[in-house]
Amino acid sequence: MIETERLILRRWQDGDRPAWHAMGRDPAVMEFLGVPLTPEAADAAMARQNAILDAHGHCFWAVERKEDGAFLGFCGLKPGPEGTPLFGELEIGWRLAPAYWGKGYAREAAQASLDWAWANLDVPGVAAMTVLGNTRSWGLMERLGMLRVPADDFIHPQAPEWLNPHITYRIARPAVHPGESTAG
Repeated sequence: MIETERLILRRWQDGDRPAWHAMGRDPAVMEFLGVPLTPEAADAAMARQNAILDAHGHCFWAVERKEDGAFLGFCGLKPGPEGTPLFGELEIGWRLAPAYWGKGYAREAAQASLDWAWANLDVPGVAAMTVLGNTRSWGLMERLGMLRVPADDFIHPQAPEWLNPHITYRIARPAVHPGESTAG
Protein backbone atom coordinates (compact mmCIF):
# COMPACT_ATOMS: atom_id res chain seq x y z
CA MET A 1 0.00 0.00 0.00
CA ILE A 2 1.15 3.52 -0.81
CA GLU A 3 -0.23 6.65 0.80
CA THR A 4 0.04 10.18 -0.53
CA GLU A 5 -1.44 13.41 0.79
CA ARG A 6 -4.85 12.65 -0.77
CA LEU A 7 -4.73 9.04 -1.95
CA ILE A 8 -4.23 5.42 -0.99
CA LEU A 9 -2.93 2.98 -3.62
CA ARG A 10 -3.95 -0.48 -2.48
CA ARG A 11 -5.06 -4.02 -3.30
CA TRP A 12 -8.31 -4.30 -5.24
CA GLN A 13 -11.38 -5.07 -3.11
CA ASP A 14 -14.85 -6.41 -3.85
CA GLY A 15 -16.29 -3.00 -3.01
CA ASP A 16 -14.43 -1.53 -6.02
CA ARG A 17 -16.54 -3.55 -8.47
CA PRO A 18 -19.49 -1.19 -9.05
CA ALA A 19 -17.32 1.84 -9.82
CA TRP A 20 -14.84 -0.27 -11.83
CA HIS A 21 -17.66 -1.83 -13.87
CA ALA A 22 -19.03 1.66 -14.59
CA MET A 23 -15.57 2.83 -15.72
CA GLY A 24 -15.33 -0.14 -18.08
CA ARG A 25 -18.57 0.90 -19.78
CA ASP A 26 -17.77 4.63 -19.91
CA PRO A 27 -17.04 5.76 -23.52
CA ALA A 28 -14.71 8.54 -22.31
CA VAL A 29 -12.65 6.10 -20.24
CA MET A 30 -12.52 3.50 -23.01
CA GLU A 31 -11.88 5.92 -25.91
CA PHE A 32 -8.24 4.89 -26.29
CA LEU A 33 -8.52 1.41 -24.78
CA GLY A 34 -10.92 -0.49 -27.00
CA VAL A 35 -14.36 -1.94 -26.61
CA PRO A 36 -16.30 -1.49 -23.36
CA LEU A 37 -15.56 -4.07 -20.68
CA THR A 38 -18.20 -6.57 -19.69
CA PRO A 39 -18.59 -7.06 -15.93
CA GLU A 40 -16.87 -10.43 -16.35
CA ALA A 41 -13.89 -8.86 -18.15
CA ALA A 42 -13.68 -6.11 -15.53
CA ASP A 43 -13.71 -8.70 -12.73
CA ALA A 44 -11.00 -10.69 -14.52
CA ALA A 45 -8.85 -7.53 -14.77
CA MET A 46 -9.23 -6.97 -11.02
CA ALA A 47 -8.23 -10.57 -10.33
CA ARG A 48 -5.20 -10.25 -12.65
CA GLN A 49 -3.98 -7.17 -10.81
CA ASN A 50 -4.28 -8.83 -7.40
CA ALA A 51 -2.44 -11.89 -8.81
CA ILE A 52 0.33 -9.60 -10.11
CA LEU A 53 0.47 -7.97 -6.65
CA ASP A 54 0.79 -11.37 -4.99
CA ALA A 55 3.53 -12.46 -7.41
CA HIS A 56 5.57 -9.23 -7.62
CA GLY A 57 4.62 -7.02 -4.66
CA HIS A 58 3.17 -4.34 -6.96
CA CYS A 59 0.47 -3.98 -9.60
CA PHE A 60 -1.84 -1.41 -11.11
CA TRP A 61 -3.17 -0.66 -7.60
CA ALA A 62 -6.70 0.53 -6.90
CA VAL A 63 -6.69 4.25 -6.14
CA GLU A 64 -8.85 5.39 -3.22
CA ARG A 65 -9.37 8.98 -2.12
CA LYS A 66 -8.59 9.34 1.58
CA GLU A 67 -11.15 12.05 2.18
CA ASP A 68 -14.19 9.86 1.47
CA GLY A 69 -12.97 6.39 0.45
CA ALA A 70 -14.08 6.92 -3.17
CA PHE A 71 -12.63 4.51 -5.72
CA LEU A 72 -11.03 6.70 -8.41
CA GLY A 73 -9.55 4.06 -10.71
CA PHE A 74 -6.07 2.56 -10.81
CA CYS A 75 -2.43 3.51 -10.99
CA GLY A 76 0.74 1.58 -10.47
CA LEU A 77 3.40 -0.73 -11.80
CA LYS A 78 3.39 -4.13 -13.43
CA PRO A 79 5.59 -6.20 -15.73
CA GLY A 80 5.47 -4.91 -19.30
CA PRO A 81 3.26 -7.02 -21.57
CA GLU A 82 4.60 -9.65 -23.91
CA GLY A 83 4.67 -8.68 -27.57
CA THR A 84 5.49 -5.03 -26.79
CA PRO A 85 8.76 -3.10 -26.38
CA LEU A 86 7.93 -2.94 -22.64
CA PHE A 87 8.28 -6.71 -22.20
CA GLY A 88 10.93 -7.45 -19.58
CA GLU A 89 10.62 -3.94 -18.15
CA LEU A 90 8.50 -2.31 -15.46
CA GLU A 91 5.41 -0.57 -16.86
CA ILE A 92 3.59 2.31 -15.19
CA GLY A 93 -0.05 2.87 -15.99
CA TRP A 94 -3.17 4.65 -14.81
CA ARG A 95 -6.87 4.94 -15.51
CA LEU A 96 -9.26 7.17 -13.57
CA ALA A 97 -12.97 7.82 -13.90
CA PRO A 98 -13.72 11.11 -15.73
CA ALA A 99 -15.12 12.74 -12.58
CA TYR A 100 -11.56 12.69 -11.23
CA TRP A 101 -9.74 13.99 -14.32
CA GLY A 102 -7.98 17.34 -14.14
CA LYS A 103 -7.62 17.34 -10.35
CA GLY A 104 -4.02 16.13 -10.14
CA TYR A 105 -4.93 12.68 -8.81
CA ALA A 106 -3.31 10.76 -11.67
CA ARG A 107 -0.08 12.73 -11.34
CA GLU A 108 -0.04 12.30 -7.57
CA ALA A 109 -0.60 8.54 -7.85
CA ALA A 110 1.88 8.11 -10.72
CA GLN A 111 4.62 10.07 -8.95
CA ALA A 112 4.05 8.02 -5.80
CA SER A 113 4.31 4.84 -7.90
CA LEU A 114 7.60 5.99 -9.42
CA ASP A 115 8.96 6.96 -6.00
CA TRP A 116 7.94 3.54 -4.69
CA ALA A 117 9.70 1.81 -7.61
CA TRP A 118 12.94 3.70 -7.02
CA ALA A 119 12.85 2.96 -3.28
CA ASN A 120 11.80 -0.71 -3.49
CA LEU A 121 12.82 -2.22 -6.82
CA ASP A 122 16.19 -2.68 -8.47
CA VAL A 123 15.13 -1.54 -11.94
CA PRO A 124 17.05 0.74 -14.31
CA GLY A 125 13.92 2.57 -15.36
CA VAL A 126 10.18 2.53 -15.93
CA ALA A 127 8.30 2.54 -19.24
CA ALA A 128 4.81 3.48 -20.36
CA MET A 129 2.76 3.23 -23.52
CA THR A 130 -0.33 4.79 -24.97
CA VAL A 131 -2.05 5.62 -28.23
CA LEU A 132 -0.69 8.67 -30.05
CA GLY A 133 -4.08 10.42 -29.82
CA ASN A 134 -4.25 10.03 -26.04
CA THR A 135 -2.74 13.42 -25.29
CA ARG A 136 -3.88 13.35 -21.66
CA SER A 137 -1.90 10.20 -21.01
CA TRP A 138 1.33 11.10 -22.79
CA GLY A 139 1.05 14.62 -21.40
CA LEU A 140 1.16 13.13 -17.90
CA MET A 141 4.11 10.97 -18.93
CA GLU A 142 5.97 14.13 -19.92
CA ARG A 143 4.99 15.95 -16.71
CA LEU A 144 6.48 13.00 -14.80
CA GLY A 145 9.77 13.53 -16.64
CA MET A 146 9.32 10.60 -19.02
CA LEU A 147 10.72 10.90 -22.54
CA ARG A 148 9.23 9.51 -25.72
CA VAL A 149 11.31 6.88 -27.49
CA PRO A 150 10.07 6.96 -31.11
CA ALA A 151 12.25 3.97 -32.04
CA ASP A 152 10.03 1.90 -29.73
CA ASP A 153 6.68 2.96 -31.19
CA PHE A 154 4.85 -0.22 -32.13
CA ILE A 155 1.70 -1.95 -33.26
CA HIS A 156 0.13 -3.40 -30.12
CA PRO A 157 -0.73 -7.04 -30.80
CA GLN A 158 -3.82 -6.97 -28.57
CA ALA A 159 -5.23 -3.61 -29.69
CA PRO A 160 -7.71 -3.12 -32.50
CA GLU A 161 -6.29 -1.57 -35.66
CA TRP A 162 -7.95 1.78 -34.96
CA LEU A 163 -5.96 2.04 -31.69
CA ASN A 164 -2.55 1.68 -33.30
CA PRO A 165 0.22 2.66 -33.38
CA HIS A 166 1.23 2.85 -29.73
CA ILE A 167 3.95 5.18 -28.50
CA THR A 168 6.49 4.44 -25.79
CA TYR A 169 7.85 6.65 -23.02
CA ARG A 170 10.61 5.87 -20.53
CA ILE A 171 12.21 7.34 -17.45
CA ALA A 172 15.55 6.23 -16.03
CA ARG A 173 16.18 5.64 -12.37
CA PRO A 174 17.36 8.92 -10.86
CA ALA A 175 20.88 9.06 -9.46
CA VAL A 176 19.35 9.75 -6.04
CA HIS A 177 15.78 8.73 -5.33
CA PRO A 178 13.49 9.97 -2.58
CA GLY A 179 14.58 8.78 0.82
CA GLU A 180 18.23 8.38 -0.16
CA SER A 181 20.99 10.63 1.00
CA THR A 182 24.00 11.75 -1.00
CA ALA A 183 25.97 12.21 2.22
CA GLY A 184 28.68 9.60 2.78
